[in-house]
Amino acid sequence: MTTAVKPSPVPVAAAGPIISVRGIHKVYGGSTVALKDINLDFNRGELTSLLGPSGCGKTTLLKIIAGLLQPSSGEVTVNGRPVTGPGPERAFVFQDFALMPWASVLRNAAFGLELQGMARADREARARHYIAEVGLSGFEEKYPHELSGGMRQRVGLARALCVEADVLLMDEPFSAVDEQTRRKFQEDLIRLRETEKKTFILVTHSIEEAVYLSDRIILLSPRPGRLNRIVTPAIDRSGSPDLIRRHPEYLDLIDEIWSGLKAYVE
Repeated sequence: MTTAVKPSPVPVAAAGPIISVRGIHKVYGGSTVALKDINLDFNRGELTSLLGPSGCGKTTLLKIIAGLLQPSSGEVTVNGRPVTGPGPERAFVFQDFALMPWASVLRNAAFGLELQGMARADREARARHYIAEVGLSGFEEKYPHELSGGMRQRVGLARALCVEADVLLMDEPFSAVDEQTRRKFQEDLIRLRETEKKTFILVTHSIEEAVYLSDRIILLSPRPGRLNRIVTPAIDRSGSPDLIRRHPEYLDLIDEIWSGLKAYVE
């Protein structure tokens, strides 16, 4: 049974799957089964979290969708086309920032556009726009070593937004920052989702984060990772973040998910 908090007044962007995952298996080293028989659709314009105990294959599934890993069997399609590798319709936000230490914030943010061959003036104009969107105006000429961990992660997010992909794939993007910065990131991500109208897939270990951010939560069982259940936390995000986090039904949903997962935690 799925628990709902309160219907959201903001309609989800155009319905229908942008990504389809069919019969995905992933085996490492010939014997370690990481994922088994995963069948999922990811709807256009939604934010979906992949949640489950350590070792359940969340990041493996995300990297298969990104085209960074090949499945042992099964198929992923994006906009109806099979995934055979990375593609311009998908952008990946790494857990460890993955910035070039010798490059400025501006060049780091524009790097994907540089690889695409976009003219310097055009790519820098777009990069400046997204640097502002993630709250880093004034830091364009700074270098990664001059930034906090939270600021470096914002550069990674700006870089992913710059390429204007349909899908943003995020592998625990807030895990390396403190709790206060993490909460601010969560609120910024909700705002970006509404303004950018993109599809987000987020790997997280945090039940609270998944419930707070997601249109849907995909719960995976321990290795081999299988689809356990899908939870739809319909949260009204028009109120203040503090009110949302204190809402009894929000807290009840967190407890419900934890009750289902704690048997898998050693």
